[in-house]
Amino acid sequence: MPKDNKIKRDENEDGLSEATEKRIDQLPDHAQHMFKKAHSSAVKEYQDPGKRRGGKKESAEEVAHKVAWAAVKKEYTKDGDKWVKKDD
Repeated sequence: MPKDNKIKRDENEDGLSEATEKRIDQLPDHAQHMFKKAHSSAVKEYQDPGKRRGGKKESAEEVAHKVAWAAVKKEYTKDGDKWVKKDD
């Protein structure tokens, strides 16, 4: 199998770690979709350290994680232990 197509053992096909998957499993379906799309887009966008605020201090993966959570938190909030859509 070519290196490009290999998935790390601790990541799924979306490139998310098992720990991240467990965390976003608690989100509503729409929020999970938002997280995955934002994460995927940000990983591509921030491959170049020059595009990251922290430069080489943070990996593209770390930045993508922050971007994805920010996207979710724009539309959802946590109410107790449950994520709910924000009122407009």
